[in-house]
Amino acid sequence: MQCLHFALALYLILMNAPMSTKQSNILYSCYHTRNREGEQFVPENILSFQIAGSVAINDGEQSYLFKEGDIRLHQRNHLLKFSKFPPAAGGDFKSLSVYFDQDTLRHFCQEYHYTAHKPHFSKPITIIQPNNLYQSFLHSLQPYEQLSGHIPHQDLIQLKVKEALLILLKTNPELKDVLFDFTEPGKIDLEAFMIKNFRFNVSLQRFAYLTGRSLATFKRDFEKLFHTTPSRWLQQQRLKEAYHLIKEKKQRPSEVYLEVGFEDLSHFSFAFKKAYGVAPSLL
Repeated sequence: MQCLHFALALYLILMNAPMSTKQSNILYSCYHTRNREGEQFVPENILSFQIAGSVAINDGEQSYLFKEGDIRLHQRNHLLKFSKFPPAAGGDFKSLSVYFDQDTLRHFCQEYHYTAHKPHFSKPITIIQPNNLYQSFLHSLQPYEQLSGHIPHQDLIQLKVKEALLILLKTNPELKDVLFDFTEPGKIDLEAFMIKNFRFNVSLQRFAYLTGRSLATFKRDFEKLFHTTPSRWLQQQRLKEAYHLIKEKKQRPSEVYLEVGFEDLSHFSFAFKKAYGVAPSLL
């Protein structure tokens, strides 16, 4: 079967496009082969349906595996790594994600009189139990699959997003405290956060935001704490981790470079050889 992108995804962007440039609230993703790319920062709450294949997700502490039929809610402002696998028997990886951006959620809670009543426990992923309401929602999107290349009216998209929100709140009413919490990250322990999250390939601006700091304050606090620049420290930590994985765990450089936060193999190999005097493939 041909791998089609819903017209509901508007400009047909893929899941591995940076989320900050996303131009639609509903996105259908399809891959023929394993994919490990994608921005490792989740800036919005996302309701995601696994249609075919599976996805492995790691938040730096815990790993998750979601298979066909599974549903999950990603809470915003978390770092995650994704590995997407087509079905073992053949075919394409397919998923559908509904993005709840902050403006949409603000308008929704005003229209339907929802408010967050108490602080919620922030966690990267909430597992949603499937039921007929979610199946009906997915089924209602199928006609758009036949409109590939056409851009539907924005009002149609917003109606489907509202429908997804109403279903989510009907089945999991406690999530209102998650969805309608519009506070931004507060200032947190910089050392503990960076030691936990240096393997994530995100910008310094992302690290600054997640630690509750401006970029300038983040750099200043970082250099006081670590006595070096954030960029230099990140590379040193990633190379140390890579050395351990290759030397002690016998992993291949091609398996390691993404795992420790490098963008491409050639840059990783160059930096590794410069630091240790030998190419990673020769350890």
